[in-house]
Amino acid sequence: MSFDGIFTYAMTTELKEKIESGRITKIYQPYKNELLLTIRQGGKNHKLLISAHPSYARIHLTNETYENPTEPPMFCMLLRKHLEGSIITNIYQIEMDRIIIIDVKARNEIGDVSYKQLIVEIMGRHSNILFVDKEKNMILDTIKHVSLSQNRHRSLSPGQPYVMPPSQNKLHPFEATEETVQRKLDFFAGKLDKQLVNIFAGISPLFAKEAVFTAGLTNRDSLPKSFISLVNQIKQHAFSPQTLTSSNKEIFYLIDLKHISGEKKTFDSLSETLDRFYFGKASRDRVKQQANDLDRFIINEIHKNQKKIGKLEQTLVDAKDAEKFQLYGELLTANLYQISRGDVEVSVVNYYDENGSTITIPLDPQRTPSANAQRYFNKYQKAKNSLSIVEEQIEKAQSEIQYFDMLSQQVETASPKDIQEIRDELMEEGYLRMKQNRKKTKPQKPVLESYLASDGTEILVGKNNKQNDHLTNRVARRDEIWLHTKDIPGSHVVIRSENPAEATIREAATIAAYYSKARHSGSVPVDYTKVRHVKKPSGAKPGFVIYEQQQTVYVTPDEEMMIQLKK
Repeated sequence: MSFDGIFTYAMTTELKEKIESGRITKIYQPYKNELLLTIRQGGKNHKLLISAHPSYARIHLTNETYENPTEPPMFCMLLRKHLEGSIITNIYQIEMDRIIIIDVKARNEIGDVSYKQLIVEIMGRHSNILFVDKEKNMILDTIKHVSLSQNRHRSLSPGQPYVMPPSQNKLHPFEATEETVQRKLDFFAGKLDKQLVNIFAGISPLFAKEAVFTAGLTNRDSLPKSFISLVNQIKQHAFSPQTLTSSNKEIFYLIDLKHISGEKKTFDSLSETLDRFYFGKASRDRVKQQANDLDRFIINEIHKNQKKIGKLEQTLVDAKDAEKFQLYGELLTANLYQISRGDVEVSVVNYYDENGSTITIPLDPQRTPSANAQRYFNKYQKAKNSLSIVEEQIEKAQSEIQYFDMLSQQVETASPKDIQEIRDELMEEGYLRMKQNRKKTKPQKPVLESYLASDGTEILVGKNNKQNDHLTNRVARRDEIWLHTKDIPGSHVVIRSENPAEATIREAATIAAYYSKARHSGSVPVDYTKVRHVKKPSGAKPGFVIYEQQQTVYVTPDEEMMIQLKK
């Protein structure tokens, strides 16, 4: 657990330095379990993200941009009513628990001073954000309501008194001494890291394992010193925020973890660390929830068309027997006198064969001789006619697979706001049923993803077909540079320059590779050409274009670069 009591202590310290005594100017609730507060302090605005997400609960300052709903939820409306314009008077942690309290001073409707609290409980799936009247210790509302039937210890709902989570009766690590550690640990019981977690509040397995690892083999003598040394490092605010990737698993922490080997990246602040660590993670999780049915529909359509192609190819194989059916019909017509109703086959001379060979023709015993001949002529005509139709159907099915393959890639890289545009497209194309009770809204221009190259040149990205068409056909100028992964489903990318630097082309190509099906590959081919050479064929599906006079550059998708170039 990375966001433990120790990390909460450090984050509280960082927030006190940055936003304490600041004024809350704006409040948003971009998603169900998350708040975004704009706080004016020290002559600039800070964005505070508070999340009670069951998997990504956290609190930190952020530089990320979040899409806000057109209609704010009730919890957000209540906070705006009471907290906009209020002053943050104190930010503190409860003991070493993962609970941060933000005290605010505001004025009520009649101008009297009132004191409120935002209480942030970071406890995995039980995480919550509570708005409390400090003077009455009464809950005004919570981002998640919890009844007594769900939690016998306390009810988290409006009108109830705020009750702290049950105490675990552990020792405070900041008050510990080497003697305390020596006395509390049972060195013969083993699992010393688990013992540390059970004895001291706020200690996670990460911190405890680091203490044991630093102590080395002589645990009995060196572990108390090692543990207290790490605790003093925290008390002195000697933080070294970092993310660490090991065995394809990524974690974050506030000190250097020597007991884990892997790729480490250090940051200047805890907030910057969390911004980097959670970049795209929570968004992709929300997309996965919102687009689960959409993803399933797309996969089913791909499988359906693959199965259809298989059947059509078998029809082609059967159609190759067309000439044989014609031969059977003609030979039967010439030999009707030899056939009687009820025969299951007949052997006749193949007069088309120079050697005069004999050929055996299967018959339907229920049909007359002439009806058998006509049956083969019909099969010949059907097989002959089906050749052009089947080939056309195979081409159409392959086009459908290509289309849904592109949609699958777009869902994978989509943000929550992009999903509805993909749904709308499938409804407009007739793949999904249009909702009858859906409110008619004025069509809005697609919002494009924007990046800035190292030299300041703007780079625009379309993340779905609506955005791709809008970018390529309406926004981009004729002599600007257009990019797309070569023969790989991906986004349209446009450099807002007629003569960009080579470095800018490579950066834009990296963005195109990142927003493609090859985002996890290396050396991805990306074509680029002027927008004037990009055409949309008449009747083509959304997002489909053809282009010419292109050049190709090979790049490797780089998430770090994406973060640096994000506008």
